[in-house]
Amino acid sequence: MKIIVTAGGTGGHIYPALSIIKKFQEKDAKLECLYIGTHNRMEKDIVPEYGLKYEELEIYGFSKTKLIRDVKNLFLIKKATKKCLEIMKEFKPDVVIGTGGYVTYPVLAAAKKLGIKTFIHEQNSIPGKANIWLSKKVDLVGVSFPNTKTYFEGAKKIVYTGNPCGDRAIDAPRITKQSLGFKENKKLIVIVAGSLGSKTINEKFKAFLTVVGSEDYQVLFITGKNNYDEFVQDTVFPQNVKVMPYIDNLAGLFKECDLIISRAGASTISEILALRKPSILIPSPYVSGNHQYYNALDLVNLKVAELIEEKSLNVEVIEVAINEILNNEFKYREMVNNLNKLNKESSTDIIYKEIRNLIK
Repeated sequence: MKIIVTAGGTGGHIYPALSIIKKFQEKDAKLECLYIGTHNRMEKDIVPEYGLKYEELEIYGFSKTKLIRDVKNLFLIKKATKKCLEIMKEFKPDVVIGTGGYVTYPVLAAAKKLGIKTFIHEQNSIPGKANIWLSKKVDLVGVSFPNTKTYFEGAKKIVYTGNPCGDRAIDAPRITKQSLGFKENKKLIVIVAGSLGSKTINEKFKAFLTVVGSEDYQVLFITGKNNYDEFVQDTVFPQNVKVMPYIDNLAGLFKECDLIISRAGASTISEILALRKPSILIPSPYVSGNHQYYNALDLVNLKVAELIEEKSLNVEVIEVAINEILNNEFKYREMVNNLNKLNKESSTDIIYKEIRNLIK
């Protein structure tokens, strides 16, 4: 089988693409894969490290303020589409797969012109503009949240697949409580606001961390690399609290904890769902379309998570939310049971099966 995969801009688009590629490689030893990305975003450095053939396009996202660049970009899109047509005529893929980012537009547009089967995947609850437009053109759409289907009314076929990043979480090596200096017989809460951390979250939680010494649970707080020194300066935390700047294998840590408190980015939510962990989600209010709020709201509606808006955070709100989950055995077990009812088949297995059926 031959596949072309396209995604760009952020890890939230790129890593689902790489997870899908990995599944196809596992299923087909003779797989030929070509990745198409931008010439200047993070995928150009990440993808070749996986031994994948890479083609780059010069293309930019549209802006409301940079009119001259937007006009230039219209010509670049036309040029990129032409380049994709030439690539596909030579490579002859069986299917073209897109997992988000503006680079996917000319790639999928070229595939449709040539009559090649197409699949796109949306990681967020609220889809991006490119995927909304493409959903009316492609043959198959995969979504990470059941409710996202309502945004793709013109699509030929929509499948609830979950997020392929969840597979990466399942494969991650476990980080034990003991290895971090925690007691095995006590519950562990992990609090994290993304790899870079959040100064706002840090400020809101610092007071909480200094007063939880009497609680019967343990807390690992991850500040983000750039915020650690300032966060720990002149502060003594209780023995049941540990503060770290960063953990590379966050999914491996999630495997060992009992409750996750985090932002509501698509990748983090995919790990929470794949590992079936109850969570308290604090959506970032600074992202486009407030999409993290809607990501979190979907999990609340599934009764697998609680949502606290950043503006509502204080010590009392945090303590109440934690105790209502950790100290309520019925609620905790209900959340775990609801998590177990979600897709029992891995996201990439579902995607592989659906695409195989698509290209028969």
